This record gives sequence, C-alpha cells and structure tokens, in this order.
Amino acid sequence: MAVSSESTWNLPVGVTEISREVFSLHMIIFWICVAIAVVVFGVMFWSLIRYRRSKGSKASHFHENTWVELLWTAIPLLILVAMAIPATATLKKMYDPSAADLDVLITGYQWRWRYEYMQQDVSYFSNLSTPPEQIENLQKKGEHYLLEVDEPLVVPVGKKIRFLLTSADVIHAWWVPELAVKKDAVPGFINESWALIEEPGVYRGQCAELCGRNHGFMPIEVKAVEQEEYNRWLAEKKAQLQAQASGANKEWAMEELMAQGETVYNTYCSSCHQSNGAGIPPVFPALAGSDLMKLESGRQEHIDSVLFGRAGTAMSAFGQVLSVTDLAAVITYERNAWGNSSGDTVQPGEITQRLTRGQPDSAETITAQSEEVADANGSSL
Repeated sequence: MAVSSESTWNLPVGVTEISREVFSLHMIIFWICVAIAVVVFGVMFWSLIRYRRSKGSKASHFHENTWVELLWTAIPLLILVAMAIPATATLKKMYDPSAADLDVLITGYQWRWRYEYMQQDVSYFSNLSTPPEQIENLQKKGEHYLLEVDEPLVVPVGKKIRFLLTSADVIHAWWVPELAVKKDAVPGFINESWALIEEPGVYRGQCAELCGRNHGFMPIEVKAVEQEEYNRWLAEKKAQLQAQASGANKEWAMEELMAQGETVYNTYCSSCHQSNGAGIPPVFPALAGSDLMKLESGRQEHIDSVLFGRAGTAMSAFGQVLSVTDLAAVITYERNAWGNSSGDTVQPGEITQRLTRGQPDSAETITAQSEEVADANGSSL
C-alpha cells in the first residue's frame, strides 16, 4: 500500500513502530500545551474582565509570596518531567541501531544520493527523475513532482535496516517522514539511524538541509517490498552492475556512446549546463559551440575537467561518481552534440587509463591547459 506524500497539517502516523511512537508523543505534548494555554489565557482574560477598571477594581500590591513562587516553579517542573519520561524512552529506541538485518551506506552528493548495500556489494546513485519540462513549466506537473527518482532505495519489509549516513561534499540531511528518520549526512562523519518498515509501499522524502543551488531537486524514494521481491530485485541489480562492468572492456560505436551519453548528460549535467548545452554563464559556461568541445586541442582538458572537476569553480568531479562507460559516453556526447561535431569518440578504456594515472599534479595544470586552448582558439570551458 503506497502512502500519499501530500502535505497535511499534522505529522504522519507512519509505517514503523518508532514513527507511531513519535506521533503519539507529539499528540500528548500538543494537548498538554493546549491545556496549559487554555488555563493561562483563561485566567488572564477572566482577570481582565472581572477586575477591569470600569467596575472600580483596584490592583493589589504584593511581592515575595513564597507559596506562589513555589507553585510556579514546581508545576512547570512536574510537567517537564511528565514530558521527559516518554520522550526519553522513545529517543533510546531511536538511537539503538543494533542487531540490524541489513546495513545501507547513504552518501549525499550535490545533488543526489548514493546507496551502498554493505553486505551485498551493490551500490548505485539515485537521481531526480522529474522531467525538465515540468520544472520549466512547459508541461503539467506530475503527481510526485520533485519527489520521484530514477533508482529508489529498495528494502525488505519486516527487517531492521540500519542507515549509515555521510556526505561527499557539504552537509545534507536524509529525511523520510513516514519512517520517522531524519539524520544529517556530514562530510567525514558517519551518523546512524534505522527503520523497520511494516507495510509494503513507496515512501518519499527530501534533503532537509540547505545544501546548495539544487537543494530542492534532491528527493528520496524508499520502496519497501516483500522479502521474495527484494531477493529478485537484488539478483537483477547484481546482474545489471556486472553487465555495466563488462561494458568497460569493449569498443563502443559512436551511436551507442551518443545514446548513452545523452541519458547521462540529462541526468547529471543538464541542471547546470542546460539541456541544450547553453549553460548559465558565467557560473556554468556554455558547452555548445565551445572550442574546448569541438577541437582536438581541448580534448584532454575536457576529459580531466569531467573526471577531476575544476578547482575554484562549481564544476564537480565525476570520476568516482559515474562508471567509466558513462564517463566515456557523456564526454563523447558533449563533444558531438548541439553542433559541436568534433567527430571523435572517447572509449571506456581511455577513461580507465586516465583514472589510473590519477589527478593532475595541481589545479594550475588544468588552468594552464585552459589558457593554452583559449589562446589558440579564443574559447575555454
């Protein structure tokens, strides 16, 4: 049963024991606060009406009333203790990820999530799948606008899942309301949380930490399925990853690289450089018409920029994000799309060799290459 992601005025009850406890705790404290407000404001308004000046009432003068001070100290203390006891019990459960059946490492990137099943040797990226046409108001927005992904996190129901959260760049936050899970993903640290989902369905969330320009385009989708379906998905995912690995050892035709490259570009690059390659100058330069894309003299810098990023700019390093096949395909696509027509292809084997040699000695290496190409051709990435 899929759970609706529509906004409501209250917390969701959720599909885990913890989420129900959080909801119950929230409602208990909410009604305590309502009762306090009714009593305090009731006494205040009654006093304003009963002892108003127009009736000839005169204010009493008193201070240092021991009983009053004891009461207004003891009563709030008792209320706070009454709130703290159930809250502490729930927090103890929330912070106990021990005895998990499955560990998933969740890494935040600008702006996507990477899921790694620790015991299964399976990992992949999860990206926003809402079409750009909807974002640009060229199409009617879908039911799950900005909350849909290409690869959801698939987990079995009835199993305790431990989430290990970290980040590869800035602080993110993995938040799924129906699971009562909200945890920061901090670079250099591993935070823990967990969930035991009781009902099959799709549960959606978002990054809850302002993490950059595309913070609002970083959704989360958790698909909870029965154990048998999870086992089938896991086997299919392993076979898919093995097929991708084998593709790194073959020579790809231009048509194959262009088709794969367009998919990769639209998923990872179009949000900055636009679907037509026009970019958003000066922060995200245009790729269409760039001599760096069209000419052989800019080929190596182009490859290095995609693999290792560009220091001091918004260009991220994709060498450890994409497979060598996807890297070769997207570079080939950029060099031959939007009228660039360099006519050359980049093969996965070349990307593997470049990654093996490692990052350039310094940021100045790529900068120097860029200046040489700019001097020769009047353009740079």
